[in-house]
Amino acid sequence: MYLTQEEEKILNGEHGEVAERMLRLLVRLGEIYNADKMIPVGSVQVAGVSYKSIEEPGTEFLEDIASKNAKVKVLTFLNPAGMDLEDWEKIGFPKDFAKNQLRIIDAFKKMGIVITSTCTPYLAGNLPRFREHIAWSESSAVSFSNSVIGARTNREGGPSALAAALVGRTPNYGFHLWEERQPHMKIKVDTALEFCSDFGALGYHVGKLVKNKIPFFTGIKDADTDQLKALGAAMAASGAVALYHVEGLTPEADLVETKGLETVSVGKKELDETYAKLSTGTQPDIVILGCPHASLREIGMLAEKVKGKRLKKPVWICTSRMMKEAADRMGYTQMIETAGGRIVADTCMVVSPIEEMGFTTTGVDSGKAANYLPGFCKQQVVFARINKLLEVIQ
Repeated sequence: MYLTQEEEKILNGEHGEVAERMLRLLVRLGEIYNADKMIPVGSVQVAGVSYKSIEEPGTEFLEDIASKNAKVKVLTFLNPAGMDLEDWEKIGFPKDFAKNQLRIIDAFKKMGIVITSTCTPYLAGNLPRFREHIAWSESSAVSFSNSVIGARTNREGGPSALAAALVGRTPNYGFHLWEERQPHMKIKVDTALEFCSDFGALGYHVGKLVKNKIPFFTGIKDADTDQLKALGAAMAASGAVALYHVEGLTPEADLVETKGLETVSVGKKELDETYAKLSTGTQPDIVILGCPHASLREIGMLAEKVKGKRLKKPVWICTSRMMKEAADRMGYTQMIETAGGRIVADTCMVVSPIEEMGFTTTGVDSGKAANYLPGFCKQQVVFARINKLLEVIQ
């Protein structure tokens, strides 16, 4: 791999021990994937934030890096933590968990990482431009940035994303290259998609089908950004899809080569089967929305649906701190809390310890959450459209 004189200096330790270790990790990664060079990145998004995910070894690793005065070189945002960083005590997160979670947050803060704690950085102040090279690690954010924005990132692991942040570079391979962004299969959608959960069900089914390949969708007549993030998140969870194209909707769909691709049709039957397959429970003891983190539009929609009602079971909608503050200002928070619900910031149902908080069956409208909750949080799942979920608990 070609390295610049500056990169050679970093590898020789002239910029300190941490920079040398981080660049060496990235060079090794590049060699594995036959990268020709390192490229600068415009921003980084680091995963591996919840204490539930990284536990004590990961926490000590981050504290060691932070203790050596390492600082990020580019704008770097953070994936969700394991709890609401401000209201954790009021919501009921365990105190010992909170103590360790705050150690992790403190280590990231010392490195200069913005404590955004969101899986939707593009809604919270980190919006890359078309074709900008970035190094993001959260699977749904990777899918959204590659597919809906047209930025370029591989699906980074926590260590490689942190390394990219600390040296401002990433190896040039995979989705950074135009030839690697070409679709492998056409998906012809033969059914109407109305709710985000419909897109999540479609994404779950297609992710299982294509695994880590790139699908090219036809037949999706319209979709807003919330529906596209639901589609990509589910595909990334059930498969390992980091990029997809939608005819007429996503920015590279008109540019990629689609001739001769195998076509697979997906209709109402496949979506109904997915809803049934992902629903392992019947009566949720909590409904949690916002996977990926809810936009202000989604929060406003929930506020309107519960306005003037009294919920019999708790309802959370997870989002970023930035969206939460906008919701406060718009009066959505008060509307939801008056009905008995709550806007929970900085975390989500997958990385928070909900199983330790007494919940056993969770209602979700997210294909991604439905995929992960049984394994990560020991939950029975009710996967349904938002209207049905709210109807069940009223």
